Amino acid sequence: MKKIFCLLFACVALTAQAKVIKRITSPESMLCLGFHYGGLKPNEVIMTDTATTIKFTMTYRVGEWFSILPCAYLKDETGNRYPLRSSEGLKLDDWIQSPESGMTDFTLHFAPMPKGVKMFDFIEGEDDNFFKVLGIHDSKMKLHCPTVKELLDANPYTLPSDWLKTDTITIRGRIEGYDKNVFGSDTLTLYNYDVLAEKNAIVNMPIKPDGTFVKHFCYSSPLLSCFYVPTPKNDFQSIPFFARPGETIDITVRKDESGKHICVYNNGSSKDVCRLLKTSHFFDEVGAGDFDGKAADFPAYAKKKLDNMLYYLDQFRRKNNYTPLEVRLALAQIQTAYTLGILNYTMMRWDMIKKWEQDEQGMWHANVTDSAELAALTDLKLYAGMKVFDYNNPLVLSCGRLCSFMSNYLWYSTYVKEKVRKYMGDCEEYDSEAEMKVRRAALRELLGGDKDDSFVAQLSVFDHYKQSFDRWSDAEQKIPEVMADSSLTEEDKKSFVRNSCLSGMNPIYMSAMTHPYIHNKAEIFCAEKLTKNLTWELPKENVAADIVRSIAARYPGRYLVIDFWGMGCGPCRSEIQASKDVRSKIAKRDDVKLVYIADENIAGGSESYRKYVAEWLDGEETMCVSDVTFNAMEELFEFTAIPHKVIITPEGLVVDDALSVSMHDFDTSFENVKKRLNK
Repeated sequence: MKKIFCLLFACVALTAQAKVIKRITSPESMLCLGFHYGGLKPNEVIMTDTATTIKFTMTYRVGEWFSILPCAYLKDETGNRYPLRSSEGLKLDDWIQSPESGMTDFTLHFAPMPKGVKMFDFIEGEDDNFFKVLGIHDSKMKLHCPTVKELLDANPYTLPSDWLKTDTITIRGRIEGYDKNVFGSDTLTLYNYDVLAEKNAIVNMPIKPDGTFVKHFCYSSPLLSCFYVPTPKNDFQSIPFFARPGETIDITVRKDESGKHICVYNNGSSKDVCRLLKTSHFFDEVGAGDFDGKAADFPAYAKKKLDNMLYYLDQFRRKNNYTPLEVRLALAQIQTAYTLGILNYTMMRWDMIKKWEQDEQGMWHANVTDSAELAALTDLKLYAGMKVFDYNNPLVLSCGRLCSFMSNYLWYSTYVKEKVRKYMGDCEEYDSEAEMKVRRAALRELLGGDKDDSFVAQLSVFDHYKQSFDRWSDAEQKIPEVMADSSLTEEDKKSFVRNSCLSGMNPIYMSAMTHPYIHNKAEIFCAEKLTKNLTWELPKENVAADIVRSIAARYPGRYLVIDFWGMGCGPCRSEIQASKDVRSKIAKRDDVKLVYIADENIAGGSESYRKYVAEWLDGEETMCVSDVTFNAMEELFEFTAIPHKVIITPEGLVVDDALSVSMHDFDTSFENVKKRLNK
């Protein structure tokens, strides 16, 4: 009887078992979004009549934390959603620390999808910071990915003659139903990366109690960007916009039928590209810099990333009826992100194959540990994917941050750097003009162009011109001292002027910037720097300025050196720890006071902040401020990266960034600042 009962039970269990209707044993995805330290890979998809099960591997930086929210779901091609039901291998909504292997395997069970679904997305949440794995499909499935040329040909657009100009952009509007406590902030922040301006800056836009906002700022080209909420408390996180210099853009933020906040563009260029503004954040995540394999395998990986992004652009443009301008702006985002990704990979890879060693004189040298890998990193074949883009494309300027980073990375790219290193090793006598010729030739090889340098190559030259100008100006001040030095030969003196001073370097760089707009911006930059005051007054009725004045009042007659830093900034902490002995000597001086201001959202600072200060900054002048206040500091002193130092004179004046101090050589650099100010 017992045997019969067991047999009947087994039969019932078999009949109750879910029926597998489709199994994908080699799935792949097209895009991973929102993953700051890795990515999520689907390993197997099992579709039954009762559930859709996906086996995942999370590859994440060792020691970093992640979680999967229970509100996650799958979405198929037609927009149908299939909610997450359960998990195996991790607990939903619990923080998981990535193990030593960097890989965490787990399984998620969702509501059942129909057998006919061919492609679907995993979406943890709607906001930009949530994990998204888009385009999960069978790797055997053939997809048509359009080329860059096909998309350009299908979307012809001629730039207006006044496209490149510098003027004020005004963003204004209203948030319906605004409540600071609900929204989390009374300020919106724009990271203003204008590669043709003197420096990058933060732009803060206050929100009035009635929800209205307005901000004016200057820009050198049309701009596609966002004002962000520093500490969002609900789904409202940013106000994307596209504006041309001279425009006023009016935007209304309100809730749609589902209760989600949306932006309604009432006029101007933002209204013209409103479809793109709903999806533009996708197109800046095409970067291929997350690859950690050998250089020989990188081109295929990068091409796959580009193809996937072009596929999605094609899908978005068809579904949302993009205009030609919207397609071209999206392509400019993809171009800058893709180029930046390639350059970032090669630079990171170069760092991995070098070993720093110190010689008998105490000088440090980088020795390559893998010559074959270096040869691959300096082979043009590795960069061939970049040639699908036109680097004479002024639309890249609209990408702001990405364009700024791309211009900077090009100058220091592995390919260009190795060309310069070879020149330095071969030349008998260094000549800055000859080095510039080598750099320009290398940039033409990377970006295209025969005799004329591309628009983007010239942006890179201008970016380095801005970075070097203060150093050249400082050297220019030392010419009389150098000329009077009897220990130097006449040739040494000429070489110093030609290769180190503004009077020698300026003509070399100016001749490399032949594009009329870039050349004009360089001339304006030079003229303004040469006539600029070395100090300026703190503004009245300014929160950040008031904080600085209150600190200065406690140390009358002293210079203040304010160090802006944060716990999440590795270089900040490294400098603090390395300069402890130097700071103990500075503390004995009666003419200067070091002040450390950190970005902390918790009043009084987090526990880790307090422990760190107790260990490394005990007894020193420290304070922590909220994101909003720190952003106000960034806007006032015009910086976007930390660590950053600001000098305040005993008279309460702000010293221009042209003069700075170094913790590695504080006494000399600080005396130089005082000497320049007292001239």
